[in-house]
Amino acid sequence: MKIVHSDQHQGHDPQQFIVRGRLKRSNEQPERATRLLAAAQGAGHTVLAPDDHGPGPRAAIHTPQYLHFLETAWERWQQLENASDEVMPNVYPFPGQPFTYPEHLVGQAGYHMGDNACSIGRHTWQAATAAAHSATHAAELVLAGERAVYALCRPPGHHAYTDRANGFCYLNNSAIAAQHLRQRHARVAVLDIDVHHGNGTQGIFWRRKDVLTLSLHADPHVCTPYFTGHAHEHGEGEGLGYNINLPLPRGTGDEGYLQTLHQALTHVRAYAPGALVVALGLDAHEHDPYRMLAVSTPGFARITAEIARLGLPTVLVQEGGYLGDDLGPNLVSALRGFESVA
Repeated sequence: MKIVHSDQHQGHDPQQFIVRGRLKRSNEQPERATRLLAAAQGAGHTVLAPDDHGPGPRAAIHTPQYLHFLETAWERWQQLENASDEVMPNVYPFPGQPFTYPEHLVGQAGYHMGDNACSIGRHTWQAATAAAHSATHAAELVLAGERAVYALCRPPGHHAYTDRANGFCYLNNSAIAAQHLRQRHARVAVLDIDVHHGNGTQGIFWRRKDVLTLSLHADPHVCTPYFTGHAHEHGEGEGLGYNINLPLPRGTGDEGYLQTLHQALTHVRAYAPGALVVALGLDAHEHDPYRMLAVSTPGFARITAEIARLGLPTVLVQEGGYLGDDLGPNLVSALRGFESVA
């Protein structure tokens, strides 16, 4: 399987992450991609650098106002008196209340950054755009005839909304890939197997029926993002019925995961998409630092083999999966499982 990856990700190294009131270094560190890349290369996969696909693919998903904020926020932040090295919000709009888009950068940060897990550093914009180019390039290769391509994206993307960063994510790489595939396919499905609900992807396609969104994730009653990912969330308007959430009890292992996956794949087959995007989180692993689900390393191969049996042109986009000795082997297992199905 071909792999698309940019080394531009290395400049993004967020230092600020607030967990239960404590400030720590982010879990989303450059070493994640370094380990994933080394494992993929060690398994014999061909690695390609993405072309610059211009602003069009990201602009097809994200608002101009948000893209301008992401591109300029860090430099503007440095002009503020006593500002930190990274952009981090300290005030947010109240849900459901009328408000005016703020002129001040501190207010804009609160509007466009959904939590304290997506600080913006000097090179965040360059890394995020390179990740989006990687997802777009993988989709372009699939449109050109490749059966499946893996986009090793960092930073990840599935928590990013049209106009808001969230949960380590800035540009929604999986949504960008899905939208790019829509150039040729009337219907595209996004299957998210990250341990966390793909809330940004759900939000982007909430009122659309041309992209079916499905997410298997740890129960949001006990796991971030808490506010979304519940089974009763089905979309609105034309999108009603085209969003499917399958929350899993904490500690779910291989067999329970595969049983729920079969439900998701039944929905995909009924939808009959022309292509598929897999938001490939590896943080459902039993030894991932988040410890929410308990999928084994061989279990990832079983999961992706089932997905491959759909027989669809597929873009696999890296989402979560955090530092630990199993991270690289989990990726190798996932790619091998997909490739094992002829």
